[in-house]
Amino acid sequence: MKPLSSQDRPQMLPTEQLINELQSFGVRLVDPKAPGLSRRGGAGPSDHTPLTIDGATVMIPVHNAPAFESPYLVEKPDAAGHSRITRDGVVLGAVSFPLRPKFYELSTADGIAYSKIATLHGRDVLATTVLQSCIRYQSRTKTCQFCAIGQSLAAGRTIERKTPEQLAEVAKAAVALDGVKHMVLTTGTPPGDDRGVAILIESARAIKAAVDLPIQGQCEPPDDDVWFQRMKDAGIDTLGMHLEAVTPEVRAAIMPGKAQVPLERYMAAFRAAVPVFGRGQVSTYILAGLGDRSDDILAVCRELIAIGVYPFVVPFVPIAGTPLESHPTPSPEFMHGILGPLSQMLRAGDLRATDIKAGCGKCGACSALSTYERRTNA
Repeated sequence: MKPLSSQDRPQMLPTEQLINELQSFGVRLVDPKAPGLSRRGGAGPSDHTPLTIDGATVMIPVHNAPAFESPYLVEKPDAAGHSRITRDGVVLGAVSFPLRPKFYELSTADGIAYSKIATLHGRDVLATTVLQSCIRYQSRTKTCQFCAIGQSLAAGRTIERKTPEQLAEVAKAAVALDGVKHMVLTTGTPPGDDRGVAILIESARAIKAAVDLPIQGQCEPPDDDVWFQRMKDAGIDTLGMHLEAVTPEVRAAIMPGKAQVPLERYMAAFRAAVPVFGRGQVSTYILAGLGDRSDDILAVCRELIAIGVYPFVVPFVPIAGTPLESHPTPSPEFMHGILGPLSQMLRAGDLRATDIKAGCGKCGACSALSTYERRTNA
């Protein structure tokens, strides 16, 4: 089938704006089980499936309320994962699903499926939540209202604590069997001033001893900046410290526990981390659509870029079973109004997703931002 290309559909939206539409509205699947890579619940992006559109692999909601009513429909894919996408019955073009990775068929010696230890995100990134529990998640007065870290654990789709040895074993297999290019280590926040950094360090050290794979570590800012150099020395190549929301009032309403670590501490931590990891190798994940105005998001992005931090702005996607499951997704126009100017700011600041060694910004699947960047830098 011919790939979906904006050049072939001049009457349609440019690819980056089509991705905005799909990530805002989601898609309906004729055969919901066909792709085999969609995720329900868990930490990070969920209720999505990866879909390749015009050469870009993006995460598209398929399991939440907006997707069930989406005007976009994806037909049942063939054996190679190829399909077609339609809107209101009009065929827009061809899309494809990544095939189920080979490492998913393996298990550890003690019988734990590799897919319960780490999963494929986007096209070629391995991701895991090392500790599938969080001090914030234990209380609805503290939990991040969008988080589903406990759902996949409760459903038996993962295990609570992945050991360094398990992660090294799975990472080595994913590289050998499926050509994985980089890895994300995130964690729920445990008790302690290091915010989970010690867990990431022991995991990264074991993985790097087993396979040459760029790694991003993701955590809340630790109390002591000395942890950044320790992460780097352990083999963590890039760092993600995720703001999610950018104004104090939205942070307090949406993530009351995490908001106890103030914006000022995040900014100080960014300034300390960039000299350790390098300009553009520290990033933050910002969820557009939680209540922050576009001007507020862009103002914080401008400050981050000046520090040398890559702001990865993604549309908020409600996850079933969370307090925000009925919260609306941001409109495609709202995302266009942020990502267009942001791509210009990134170019002016000489920051590019393609230069990131590992992590969410490099993968880019949860946002159209990298597609905007390609157009801006063309």
